[in-house]
Amino acid sequence: MQTATRSELVRALPKVELHVHLEGTIQPHTAVDLARKNSVSLPAFDSVEDLYSYSDLADFLVIYTALAKSVVEVDDFRRITYEMLQSASSNGARHVEFFISPHAHDGIPFSVQFEGIVKGMTDAETDFGVRSAIVPGINRELGPAAAEEYLDEILANRCDQLLGIGLDYYEAPYPPEPFAEVFARARRNGLHLTAHAGEAGPAAYVRSSIDVLKVDRIDHGYNILEDPDLVARCRESGIMFTCCPSTTTHTTSARDLSAPDHPIRRMKEAGLVVSINSDDPPMFRTDLGKEYEAAMDVLGFGPADMKRSILASIEHSWMDDATKKLWRSEWDAEIDRILDQMA
Repeated sequence: MQTATRSELVRALPKVELHVHLEGTIQPHTAVDLARKNSVSLPAFDSVEDLYSYSDLADFLVIYTALAKSVVEVDDFRRITYEMLQSASSNGARHVEFFISPHAHDGIPFSVQFEGIVKGMTDAETDFGVRSAIVPGINRELGPAAAEEYLDEILANRCDQLLGIGLDYYEAPYPPEPFAEVFARARRNGLHLTAHAGEAGPAAYVRSSIDVLKVDRIDHGYNILEDPDLVARCRESGIMFTCCPSTTTHTTSARDLSAPDHPIRRMKEAGLVVSINSDDPPMFRTDLGKEYEAAMDVLGFGPADMKRSILASIEHSWMDDATKKLWRSEWDAEIDRILDQMA
């Protein structure tokens, strides 16, 4: 019997992914296919791999928006959702809570988008056994009035798979506070809450996301390290930070994952609850398995750290309590068995 490689064992670890953007998972060949089919212009490129090339977060968002415009019909949304969940499943994910950006698909009704996305989710669960949930992300750059209209559309097209909302797009000049009421209304309507904070913005944005928006978890959060008091508070409260190693090397100043002061390493060492996620995997030439390998091989996550992170991802997911309890019990021994094979 052939012994599994270390990479295969890493991929075999059961996982919950809490930070991945549907539009950011579009494979380059799929993007070109859809753009050609729907007569949409993409940025110039010599080879399809060069399509995903950028120097910072703002540059990345230009490409992200162009890709979104190439997804037009119900089956386009079904295809990208199915392909995203197929990749996640092949990397050990058994539950994925993924962001969507309906506002980025100009003129495409939310009903069309949701129909295709749900079809992709249903087909992927049938074919791969992977569960999933939808988390629409509010584009903070458009302001709170647009966010209120966005929430209206979300609630009008709400389905069982839609469990919460997020706050994303370019962070630095757009603090969380103006979105307090839209988040409060979402909460009153039974939606869970999360927010991108502390990636390009300061630690104060993390604090405001917690205190003003009252989020359940923080996406990225790296700049929390600017505020030791806030670090201590978040350690005590146990709020989760959904971190994405490869993304930091493109959209933040932390370009070297092996640096002793890399924020994800420091967050883990500070005792914060950290999960490992893929964010926009093909756009950063990665996948969920590679992100786990980076955490273990470069960022200093030992076996106990990885087990703690995986089990915390179950706890901080928005799954039902019965499934959480079952998976915590079942995964405990499974994780130990796989990690023991890596030793």
